[in-house]
Amino acid sequence: MRVGIVGAGSMGVVHAASWQQTPATLAGFFAESSHDATRLAEKYNARVYKNYAALLNDVDVVDICAPTHLHHDFVLQAAAARKHIICEKPLARTMAQGRAMLDACRNANVKLLVAHVVRFFPQYALAKQNVANGSIGTPAVVRLARESARPKRPPNNWFFDFEKSGGMLLDLMIHDFDYARWLAGEVETVFAQSIATENPDAPLDFGLAILKHKNGALSHITGAWAFPPPNFRTAIEIAGDAGLIEWKSADTAPLEFFLHERAGDFPDVGLPSSPLREDPYTTQLQEFYDALLNDTPTRVTAEDGLAALQIALAAIESARLGKPISLAEARA
Repeated sequence: MRVGIVGAGSMGVVHAASWQQTPATLAGFFAESSHDATRLAEKYNARVYKNYAALLNDVDVVDICAPTHLHHDFVLQAAAARKHIICEKPLARTMAQGRAMLDACRNANVKLLVAHVVRFFPQYALAKQNVANGSIGTPAVVRLARESARPKRPPNNWFFDFEKSGGMLLDLMIHDFDYARWLAGEVETVFAQSIATENPDAPLDFGLAILKHKNGALSHITGAWAFPPPNFRTAIEIAGDAGLIEWKSADTAPLEFFLHERAGDFPDVGLPSSPLREDPYTTQLQEFYDALLNDTPTRVTAEDGLAALQIALAAIESARLGKPISLAEARA
């Protein structure tokens, strides 16, 4: 299997290193910055492609690590060339783009795998496993946080162009929107508030979203580009009718469980014997490699990527209008 990576920024770097842990061959890179692409190509003994069509001609799989607003065109071209696709999150910038991408891949009979890597972080995967096996009963309240420094602002940084990135609510918080839906099921309504400042001494973006799931569960999600670098912290709290799972990135314990005894066997919480140090990006691409080679299922689908996008766009709309947004009525 020959893989070509589109984009040589931070995610292109991470994906290139992770592909090295699979049997796939890293054929080369196509990127806006020829300097960055050359640096990566030299490191992995790969080729720099001067245009996308040339890369598509040489590979079996294209891994799109380009800015969000470019995903749509890159995916459509790859599907037309009958190439399997891995696409970084968010899937697209709009729902219309996302739907067109899924349709194009379905019609071309190629796989579209969306890199929602939080599902592959060991703590998050273990928490999901224990929710699924009933360790805490039926989850009713989910609290998730993802807070970091604001991205650096060099000239022409696409993160700061809302039309390209969707801002913090889409680019950062979509991780936890996806995870909340994975834990507690389909989302019915979204209510969000956000604040952003351009103060050069203390730039920040902060968002809060409350998701009401169709089963009645509530997810409370915070996201921030607000802390001085290099701060980055995440947290999980999942409350069910039989117990509670908690974890914060600063904790030394992998996960904490607070469980009530019930009739029958005490639930197996699946705690590992050592701290969880698995690299989620490598785990993700190893699972994707298996799916491409053997047609095995993956824990995240293209439809999941589209659903997470819909939640994030509803959060943006809710914050803009100051009212809850029903996903059934959300704008495309």
